[in-house]
Amino acid sequence: MLLALIIVVCVAVVLLVGFGTFTAVSRGRSRRGLERERGAGTRPAALRAPPARPPSPAAPPGAPVGAPAQVPGAEAPPEVRAPPEAGAPVEAEAPPEVAPLREEPLAEADLVAGAEAGPEVLERPRFRDRLGKARSLFADQLAGLRRRGKLDQQSWDELEDALVLADVGITTTEELLKDLKETARQDNLSTSEQLVGALREELVSRLEGERELHDAGPGVTTVWLFVGVNGVGKTTTIGKVALREERDGRRVVLAAGDTFRAAAADQLGLWAERVNAGFVRGNEGGDPGAVVFDAVQHANARGISLVLADTAGRLHTKVNLMEELKKVRRVADRPPGSVTEVLLVIDATTGQNGLVQARQFTEAVGVTGVVLTKLDGTAKGGIAVAITSELGIPIKLVGLGEGPEDLVTFDAREFVDALLPAE
Repeated sequence: MLLALIIVVCVAVVLLVGFGTFTAVSRGRSRRGLERERGAGTRPAALRAPPARPPSPAAPPGAPVGAPAQVPGAEAPPEVRAPPEAGAPVEAEAPPEVAPLREEPLAEADLVAGAEAGPEVLERPRFRDRLGKARSLFADQLAGLRRRGKLDQQSWDELEDALVLADVGITTTEELLKDLKETARQDNLSTSEQLVGALREELVSRLEGERELHDAGPGVTTVWLFVGVNGVGKTTTIGKVALREERDGRRVVLAAGDTFRAAAADQLGLWAERVNAGFVRGNEGGDPGAVVFDAVQHANARGISLVLADTAGRLHTKVNLMEELKKVRRVADRPPGSVTEVLLVIDATTGQNGLVQARQFTEAVGVTGVVLTKLDGTAKGGIAVAITSELGIPIKLVGLGEGPEDLVTFDAREFVDALLPAE
């Protein structure tokens, strides 16, 4: 009986132990399965199976064995060059190409794109058509004088006011009135219209002068030196003069002597290409005299007889700068060059300031002629009378517009008739 009880207890213990083990194992498996379901979406990429690799493209024919094939769309690997063998010559870099000096003028099709293109019309502009502002001022001031009829003291006063407002200047006005009164006494002038006619003839007489631009003798390179302060239009004037000479069949060289302003040399270079002229420039801030001297040598070596030399826009109040301008002239006069013209460029709109400039430059470099620019844009054309009367410098060229053909030889009679047309 006792033995049977022991056997029953042992069987029960074995059954309980086996049931507990089975339950624990089942629970562990269920828990691991749940964890796998929850972590399937966040499994690290490193633990995931890699995608199938696409087949590699075939290597191109002739490629070395073992060379990696080029994948379409991928960047080519950098080229790796083996170091040169000891003692092998090293290939030097080619020097920058230097354009040779142009011996002959360029054809029209070879001009640099972007160079200023001018009109083909070569018709000379008329003073009467371009001096409307100055003529209107004179007409308004002399209207009362013309209506007065009889010549009296008030007529003289009105004439004086008109001359001063036209920027003839106080000194020149006083000289004009003195000469006109003497003319009126000798010729018995009695009407205001007769006085205006006498004024017209007196102005023509004072404005008359030599207009020719002189050349040096055979075998000598002629130099025309252009001077003036900033902003008066020297560079543009040089380009227009070069165009006039080239149209007359004469080759020229342009010298960019304004080394203190890079834009001036660039602008002059465009003009040189446009008119098929030679061009010499130096380093920015360099010696302007050296540039002019090199231009003379360049022209002489190529049989070109004329050099047009630009200079810096020097303030006429700076003594040291005027001294430097004297040096430029001395250098330009060295053989084989000869300075035959020193042309002072004056902006007509500056009025009496232009007269001050003329005095200073004449004392420094001996101005031989005046180029009066922007005459069409001012009502004070009397500055032309003041320059020629007080300084005795002839006006050789005048600018009547912005076009290349608008720089013309000054004509005293045509100028006066445009200001004081006969009624």
